Amino acid sequence: MQTIKIGEKRVPIIGLGSWHMGDDLRLKKQEINSIKKGIEAGIAVIDTAEMYGEGNSELMLGEAINSLNRDNLYLISKVYPWNASKKQLPVSLDQSLERLGVDYLDLYLLYWRGSIPLEETVEALEQAKQAGKIRAWGVSNFDVADLEELYSVPNGQYCAANEVLYNLGSRGIEYDLLPWMQEHALPLIAYSPIAQGDTLGNEFQQQKILQAIADNHHATVFQILLAWTLRNNNTLAIPQSSNSKHVIENINAAEISLTENELAEIDRIYPKPTKKQSLAML
Repeated sequence: MQTIKIGEKRVPIIGLGSWHMGDDLRLKKQEINSIKKGIEAGIAVIDTAEMYGEGNSELMLGEAINSLNRDNLYLISKVYPWNASKKQLPVSLDQSLERLGVDYLDLYLLYWRGSIPLEETVEALEQAKQAGKIRAWGVSNFDVADLEELYSVPNGQYCAANEVLYNLGSRGIEYDLLPWMQEHALPLIAYSPIAQGDTLGNEFQQQKILQAIADNHHATVFQILLAWTLRNNNTLAIPQSSNSKHVIENINAAEISLTENELAEIDRIYPKPTKKQSLAML
C-alpha cells in the first residue's frame, strides 16, 4: 500500500475512522472485530475524537488495541475547540490517553475553530509535544483563512495535517483550500471519503458510469469512490465501517488505479468546483 508522511512518520494511505463507533454496546464486539481485522490487513492509522460519543469511541478503541503493539499503530484524536486552552487542553489530552489506554498520541487535532486564540492553542499543543504526550499536532475543518492565520502565529508552521470532508460528492476544497495545502506541503486527511455509503443522498450506486468503472476493476462503486479520493497518492483517507468485509474492501481500494479516461468521465458527471463553496463540517 502507498504511504503518506504525516509529521515525521510515514503511514499507509488508508486508515480507520470511528465516528459513531462505541455508541451502541450491542455493536461493540462487531466494531472491535472490524478494527482488529483492519489492523491485521495492514491498517496503522485509527482516527477518533473526544467528541465521538463523548469518549465512547476512545474507550471502545482502547479495548480493541489493548493487546496490540502500540508502536505499530498511528493514533489520532481531536480536542473540542473550547477545550483547546493552555489550562484545559492538557486535561482533555490526558482523558483521551486514559480512555485509549496509551501514553501518547501520534497526532492530536484541533477539531474546528473556536473562540480561544490560535496562538494559545498552538502553545498548548507544542507543550504537549515537548512533554512526549503527542508526536505531532494538526487541525481539522480549517479553511484557507484559518490556515493563513495559523501559519502567522508562533510555531503555527508545525501543523502536520488538516482533516476535512472530501469525497466525490463534496469537492469544494479543490477550489482554493486543497491548492493552498499542496503549495504549503500540508497533508490532507479526508474524512467521509465514500460519503458515508450513500447515506448523504448522493446515490452513487445508481450512477451507471460509476458502476461500469467498478465492473472494469472488479470492484464495488464504493471502492471506486475511495480510489478516486486517493488518486493523487497525497491523501490519507479514513473511511469508517463496522463491517469487517467492508474494511478489507476499503484497504483493497488503495490498489485500484483509475485511468485518465475514467477520471475524465467522473469529472464530467461530478465536475470540479468553479466557485468558492463553504467548508462543510460533521
